[in-house]
Amino acid sequence: MTEDKLEKQKMKLTPEIGFNLVGIDYFAEPDNQLYLVEHFEMYQDALNAKKDRKNPDEYFVLYKGTGKEFFCR
Repeated sequence: MTEDKLEKQKMKLTPEIGFNLVGIDYFAEPDNQLYLVEHFEMYQDALNAKKDRKNPDEYFVLYKGTGKEFFCR
């Protein structure tokens, strides 16, 4: 997956408020490798859900900061 396509997908899946747990499907088409797992209101809940996954490194949390910048953890 190219960085440009990945960044576009991340921006598309980043919520205006709250936190999205997102997974990676390595077998999907390059433009659709990221998918929404679940939306959370609190960061700690999203982080706990990520840690509870079988392979937590294949998931990340997307959210916007107070300045509307994009974050991926």
